[in-house]
Formats: sequence, structure tokens, C-alpha cells
Amino acid sequence: MNKKHLIFIGAPGSGKGTQARKLVEEAGYKHISTGDILRKEISEGSDLGKEVKSVIDAGKLVNDELMAKLLKANIDLDNESYIFDGYPRNTAQAGILNKLLGGHETLGIYFKVDIEDLIVRITNRRICQNCGTIHNLITKPLAEDGSCVNCQSFDLLHRKDDTEEVLRDRMRIFDTETSPILKLYEADGDLVEVDASSEMNDIYKKIRSLI
Repeated sequence: MNKKHLIFIGAPGSGKGTQARKLVEEAGYKHISTGDILRKEISEGSDLGKEVKSVIDAGKLVNDELMAKLLKANIDLDNESYIFDGYPRNTAQAGILNKLLGGHETLGIYFKVDIEDLIVRITNRRICQNCGTIHNLITKPLAEDGSCVNCQSFDLLHRKDDTEEVLRDRMRIFDTETSPILKLYEADGDLVEVDASSEMNDIYKKIRSLI
């Protein structure tokens, strides 16, 4: 029997990606990233990919209708369980996704994070370019020699946009876009909240208990 399809909602850096990876590895979920789907269809040269490429080449954004087609072509709701991460971004997309998921068990999970905690977390983030391990100079430091704790690589990235100014701007945009979506799922009784500042394993255990 399939598990509930999950809709992850949370600000950049709230830990959605970390939890998604664990659920993929340990619970058999499929992780849906709209960016990955766009690149996949374009690289395969499918009809949808060609349509997407023409839109992008024209300097336009992929509209909600085309994104709905892409999602429908890349999911098998009857045989797989999915995590939708970063989608929907507005109430129109939420309506589209609800239609696609109609008749299937779903759960929205909101990763609630305090902006000050988020700033500390992200400004101290270092990403290993070799294995993808995400470190934090405070909570998950590097090895004593300054290398990745997982693969011992010294190729560690501190992203240029991981600054307080950029993060505060992102949060303003996120709050504006997300509040209506949260109200929508909350009204339907399909939303739970997790404290994104909690320990990673505690968040994971809570999510597993819900699915």
C-alpha cells in the first residue's frame, strides 16, 4: 500500500531537502523537483521538453498549465509515493496539484522556522562539492583539518547568496507567497507543522509517524 503523498512547504534552508533525502533513501519515496523535471524533459527532447525549451528560449516563465502537464507526465500516483518540494508556490498551483492528487491520500508539512535561527543556520552553511554533504560551522562542523566529515574533500562551497540581506529578502517573498497556501491546506485539514529548528532525527521521526 502506498504511503501518503507529501507536500513540503518551507523557506529556503528550513531543512526540507535533508528530510526529503532521508525519506527517499529509507522510506522509498520519490522526490519531485520541478527544476529537475524541466531539465529532464528538455534533455530527452520530448514534445513537452521542446515546448518548455521554446518558452525558456523566449525569456518567459513556464506557466502553471504547462507545469501541470509536466507533472502529470512524470508521476505515477497509483504505484509510487511522492514528495513535492517547492511546489506549489501559489494558490493557483495548489489547485492544480490538488486536482492531480484527487483521490489519493496527501499531507502538507510546513517546516516552520524562526528567521533569526535561519540566518545563523544558512550563513554558517558549507556544502561539499564532492559528495553533497551539508555542514554547519556551529551545529555540524567540518573535520578538524577543515575537510568534509563524509568524504574528506576540501572542496567546500559557501554560496554567495547565503547572506543575511539576501535571506531576509527571500523570507519576505516566501511569507507573501506561502501564507495563502498554508491557509488553503489548513482549511482542508491536510496540514501539519514541524519545528524546523528541532534536531534533524526528531523531525524525521515525526514525519515517519505521520505517514
